[in-house]
Amino acid sequence: MDKFDSHRRKWLIMGGAALGLALLPGQAFASFSTSRPRVLTLNNLNTGESLKTEFFNGKSYDKGELTRLNHFFRDYRVNKIKSIDPHLFDQLYCLQTLLDSRKPVQLISGYRSVATNNSMRQNRRGVAKHSYHTLGQAMDFHIEGISLSNVRKAALAMKAGGVGYYPSSNFVHIDTGPARHWQ
Repeated sequence: MDKFDSHRRKWLIMGGAALGLALLPGQAFASFSTSRPRVLTLNNLNTGESLKTEFFNGKSYDKGELTRLNHFFRDYRVNKIKSIDPHLFDQLYCLQTLLDSRKPVQLISGYRSVATNNSMRQNRRGVAKHSYHTLGQAMDFHIEGISLSNVRKAALAMKAGGVGYYPSSNFVHIDTGPARHWQ
């Protein structure tokens, strides 16, 4: 009985949070939680690296921590680094807040050079020709201990950019482009 109540309570909380975000105007997302520090814990599944970073101190972005994140999100295939849109990190932080999770984010793909993206397009379906990954505005990931469908639902509720759902590959894509979604 307690397990059922806990499960039900979790769904009610998530639904209420999603409804609350859905009622906010799109631009209100940008000011979400601006007065407190934002911390992310990540694992890069391709390089084996881990990173814990306070990228926003409650007042401004920490340039040193953004540099560390840029390196972490690099195209490891060709060892190229690009400045990642800080709003992508904001989205990820807000997503974790919505999901009430401090578990590590498992990064599958961050920045991709145009050459890497073109190579991936030749070998895989679903890789966009003009991918937001090549602009430093996208990531593919999952969150340890959170079902992929719940990550997708929370990302859609934020209405903060693109959301792609790839359950057979075990990841969700988010980007800082226009609000849209696909499967």
